[in-house]
Amino acid sequence: MAEVLGLGMTHYPMLLGPDTHMAGLLRSTLGDPDIPGDRKDPANWTELACKEWGDDQGVAAATVHRARLMKGLTRCREAIDEFAPDVLVVWGDDQYENFREEVIPPFCVLAYDDTVVKPFGILNKLKIPNAWGLPDDTSYTMHGAPDFAKQLAADVLAAGLDAAYSYELRTGINFPHSFANTQVFLDYENVGRQFSYPMVPIAVNCYGEHVIARRGGMARFAEIKAGEDLDPPGPSPYRCFQLGQAIARSVACSDKRVALIASSSWSHAFLNDKDWHLRPDTESDRVLYEAMVAGDYDTWTAVSTRQVVTAGQHEMLNWFCLLGATSELGLELDWSDFVETEIFNSNKVFAVFH
Repeated sequence: MAEVLGLGMTHYPMLLGPDTHMAGLLRSTLGDPDIPGDRKDPANWTELACKEWGDDQGVAAATVHRARLMKGLTRCREAIDEFAPDVLVVWGDDQYENFREEVIPPFCVLAYDDTVVKPFGILNKLKIPNAWGLPDDTSYTMHGAPDFAKQLAADVLAAGLDAAYSYELRTGINFPHSFANTQVFLDYENVGRQFSYPMVPIAVNCYGEHVIARRGGMARFAEIKAGEDLDPPGPSPYRCFQLGQAIARSVACSDKRVALIASSSWSHAFLNDKDWHLRPDTESDRVLYEAMVAGDYDTWTAVSTRQVVTAGQHEMLNWFCLLGATSELGLELDWSDFVETEIFNSNKVFAVFH
C-alpha cells in the first residue's frame, strides 16, 4: 500500500546567486521608463519595502531572506529524509524552456531516465555568478523513474484528464529550472550532486497567455501598452486541482512511498501588471495561504484563471495540483511558513503535509 508525503517549496532562481544580485529583478524594473516616477520612488514604498531596500539596494536584506528560505528548504529536506520516499513527483512550471512554439501542453509528465542537468543555465543567461563560485557548466544527475511516470500518465488519461507525456528533453536547452532548482535546493550544500531520490517532473503550463507572448519572463510596459499578442490560457486552477486528485489516486494504487511536491514561489512582481511589476500581490497570497492553513479547499477551487493572472500568481498552479492531491488523500498540514517580501520578486511558502 502506498504512503504519501506532501511538500511545497520554492525554486526561486535568485537563490542560486549571491546576495548582491538578489534584488536584481527589481533593479531592472526600476529602469523601465514607462513606470510612473512616483511609483519607483522609495519614498512612496511600503514600510517593509523601504526596510528591505535600505541604503544598499537590498543586499543586507538578501542575507536575511536567504536564511529564511534555507530554513524552509532544510525543513522540507528533513521531512523527505525521514519519510525516505521511493520517488518524488514534482509539479513545476515550464517557463518557455522545454516547450515553445512547436507545442505548449497544459500538463506533461516527463518520463525521463537519468538526465544530466546543468543548474546554472538560467544564471548564465542573466550573466549572474553562482553563489558557490563553481564553473558555469557544473552539472549533476537527476535520477528518473520512467516506468512510474508512464503509469501516472496512463492513469491520468484513463481518468479523463488530457495530459501529454515526454520521453526526451528538447535538445540544446537547459533542464527546466523549476525542476533543476528543486534538486539543487533540496541538496543545497552539494548543488544537487548528492541527491539520490528519483524524480518524476510534471510540467504545468502556468504561464498560459504569457508563455510565448512574454517568453515566460519579464515584459516592459511599452510592450504591454502596445498590445500583446496573448496566447490561449493555461489550465484553470480547478483543472490543476483535478489533476492533483487524479495523480493522488494513481499514487494510492501503487506500492510506493511517494513525495508529492509543488515547486514554485507564489505571486511574482514581474507578472503583477497592476502594481507596475514592483511588488508581489501579498494580499491575494495571504487569502490563499490562510485558506490552506485552515484546510479550506473551497476557497482554492473557487479561484479563476483571471484571478490568478491578475495577481501574478501564475506559478501557483503547481500548488493547486498539490492541494488537489492532499484533499484527495486526506493529508493534513503539519507545518508551513509564509515568507513575505516586497523587493525580492515573490513571496515564498513552504509546507509539509502528512
